Amino acid sequence: KITENAKKSLASLKEQNPRLEPTLAIIQACNDHLTQEINKNFAEEVGLHVIHTCLPEGSSKDEIVNEILRLNEDPNVHGLALDLPESLYSSKVLNAVKPEKDVDGLSDVNLGRLVRGDVSDYLVPPTACAVMELLEDLGGKTVLLVGAVGVPGAALQCLLQREGAATLSCPWRDPQLQAKLRHVDVVVVGSRKPPDIPVSWIKPGTTIISCSPDLLSDKPNYGQQNNHTAENGVGSLAIAMRMQNMVKNTERWIQSQQHRKWNLRCLKLQPLSPVPSDIEISRAQSPKAVDVLAKEIGLLTDEIEIYGQTKAKVRLSLLERLKNQPDGNYVLVAGITPTPLGEGKSTVTVGLVQALTAHLNINSFACLRQPSQGPTFGVKGGAAGGGYAQVIPMEEFNLHLTGDIHAITAANNLLAAAIDARILHENTQSDKALYSRLVPVVNGLRGFSAIQLSRLRRLGINKTNPGALTEEEISKFVRLDIDPSTITWQRVVDTNDRFLRKITVGQANTEKGFVRQAQFDIAVASEIMAILALTTSLQDMKERLGKMVVANDKKGEPVTAEDLGVTGALAVLMKDAIKPTLMQTLEGTPVFVHAGPFANIAHGNSSVLADKIALKLVGEKGFVVTEAGFGADIGMEKFFNIKCRASGLVPSVVVLVATVRALKMHGGGPNVTAGAPLKKEYTEENLQLVADGCCNLQKQIQITQLFGVPVVVALNVFKTDSPAEIDLVCDIAKRSGAFDAVPCNHWSAGGRGAVKLAQAVEKAANQKSSFKYLYNLELPIVEKIRIIAQKVYGAQDIELSPVAQSQVDRYTRQGFGNLPICMAKTHLSLSHQPERKGVPTGFILPISDVRASIGAGFIYPLVGTMSTMPGLPTRPCFYDIDLDPVTEQVKGLF
Repeated sequence: KITENAKKSLASLKEQNPRLEPTLAIIQACNDHLTQEINKNFAEEVGLHVIHTCLPEGSSKDEIVNEILRLNEDPNVHGLALDLPESLYSSKVLNAVKPEKDVDGLSDVNLGRLVRGDVSDYLVPPTACAVMELLEDLGGKTVLLVGAVGVPGAALQCLLQREGAATLSCPWRDPQLQAKLRHVDVVVVGSRKPPDIPVSWIKPGTTIISCSPDLLSDKPNYGQQNNHTAENGVGSLAIAMRMQNMVKNTERWIQSQQHRKWNLRCLKLQPLSPVPSDIEISRAQSPKAVDVLAKEIGLLTDEIEIYGQTKAKVRLSLLERLKNQPDGNYVLVAGITPTPLGEGKSTVTVGLVQALTAHLNINSFACLRQPSQGPTFGVKGGAAGGGYAQVIPMEEFNLHLTGDIHAITAANNLLAAAIDARILHENTQSDKALYSRLVPVVNGLRGFSAIQLSRLRRLGINKTNPGALTEEEISKFVRLDIDPSTITWQRVVDTNDRFLRKITVGQANTEKGFVRQAQFDIAVASEIMAILALTTSLQDMKERLGKMVVANDKKGEPVTAEDLGVTGALAVLMKDAIKPTLMQTLEGTPVFVHAGPFANIAHGNSSVLADKIALKLVGEKGFVVTEAGFGADIGMEKFFNIKCRASGLVPSVVVLVATVRALKMHGGGPNVTAGAPLKKEYTEENLQLVADGCCNLQKQIQITQLFGVPVVVALNVFKTDSPAEIDLVCDIAKRSGAFDAVPCNHWSAGGRGAVKLAQAVEKAANQKSSFKYLYNLELPIVEKIRIIAQKVYGAQDIELSPVAQSQVDRYTRQGFGNLPICMAKTHLSLSHQPERKGVPTGFILPISDVRASIGAGFIYPLVGTMSTMPGLPTRPCFYDIDLDPVTEQVKGLF
């Protein structure tokens, strides 16, 4: 009966979860083939897969614990049971089994839940369960447990009392045993009866249940006594109960995979006034251990890779597990045209999720870019938010993190080295010599690698035997014929080093006169970073890496990373960087930090993968809040036209960040110099300047409306802003088409200061959205550029230089004309002229050059000149950064 019920339940679970293969691991440390065989037979009948780990007799407790720990971490094992000699059932061994895999219910955690009566949380030990199955009508009866020790005995005593029985417990050598046996109705025997204790001590009519070591034979070792109404061995019934427990465990495991409301312990804030420095605020808060945070938001142990105490990589397998879960709401934080005064998009992003999760009890995730080391040690500072709305620990966020940028640097520079090395070898070797080195004889055999076979197929050579190629085919295969003047792939370093903006390579004698001009870019400007941000899987990343065009050959055809044979190696260097990094806000809410593409020549958004994983984790009613680089005209436009196309995700709401101070600058306020005191226009009420500057806010609202997404304006409040100025901005924003406009003071108050913003975002997400892209990909490259320039920037028209036009013609001929456009333009103005604030009109947008990131999947026109390597100022941030050698604390970081 038990087995049949378990079989039906498991069949139902498998029907609902076709890929399910419930696996029970059993550790044995004795030569008990009978037990092993019975477990196997019952498991097969129920439909379970069993793994038997048979350790040698005499194995120590430590050896058993080591095996338990190994199986604990095996994601394919759903339950774990122990068949050990009695001497090995110690607390150390039993409690080594993870409670969620404890099929026999022997851990302290399980027993505690059983005693408390948490019905859904515990499993009854199979032996105790079998005894209870055999006994009926226990009310008012007295039950004696003899030799029943450990967890099964304690569990059984608890269950018997729950059924109304009076229970006694004693060892076999109890001096009062004979007297006790004469006065009970039921005897449960937990261990073998000593031979010198006669069965006659048991009164006639007593029910006897045997759990002794002979249990599998189903023959109690008392001899047949006609005067006893029942003599039962739990035997095979206990094994059947174990399988029933395993089915229950499998059901729990399936439930644990499903999305649920987070059980999140938020961290309390006690804001101070005046607000301390960012690093002082960060240090004053004690973050949760990252494994605790991961468990709170529904991540499984095998889905995270922990880096220290406060950060962890999240594995992409999570997407497969939650693929059937509906996504949450997708919110983008953008801004008005930036000014040196700063608008605080990152701070709004963090403050908003703190408000949603910690104060409105709504699952929410922030998804942020990883900052480059360049700004950290240069002039800008970090990107962790600020005040009481930031990611912690902020020094870890801003320094190295989990090494993704270093991986990108390594991959980028490997490809750069491969380009120059290939040119050198082709210039100095014959076709035959190149072929013998590219396809060497190994152990007497010659064979193509997988990537070489792929190249042969692209060349139309359908041969797999290296000896079968003709001389012409060999020449086509070994010669990439890279034209050095067309190389677009540069080396990178994650430091602001202006003297690497133009370099000469190949000056050593060993390079045999192959000298060329080249340059370094900052690491985040690498196309590999843009690929990391846009990829949707490991396979997709490999394909994108292979498609990267690094130069043209002498016939004008593109040369790719795949042609150089380096794709697999690049993927190996990037295999960990593809996993998002989990961190937390000051209020203990989750954050993904992943990717940080340059917002000028790339799209300037955090990763698609982080967003996709977060949208599954928050659930249908939850929110994922991510940020776009620079103003809405650049970051938001690229987010919609490039990132949303790559991800297939549809945004719910745009939060547009503005400040009174920045609007005053757009209204004609005086220039601002970093470090100098602000002019009185920015610290005193000036309604006219604010009103004039709102033209920029109105324009950015209109740009958002082009995409059919509701917009909520977040006015980041400073203490110098007057109530009249705040009311004026909010009123103009709402009259200009914003769904709502809300003042926020999360910088000084944390999530509590953004509650009204969170409520407005929640309401806006319930509006009907009619999201649409700005242009059709099938349009010609020039037409797509013109649409962006006219509809987004407000330009009268565009003007392409001869160089730009020739590049457009080349990319179109090479088959890249259907890619989206990623404009590389100053972020300081809607126009190409940084000094033109507000909303410039009537200008012609000059396109000086057009380049392509084919692996990332976009064409990027250059408006004017774009520096891809920042320089250090006269007094960089590193003057203030130091390390305490005693505490190892970082000092002077913002």
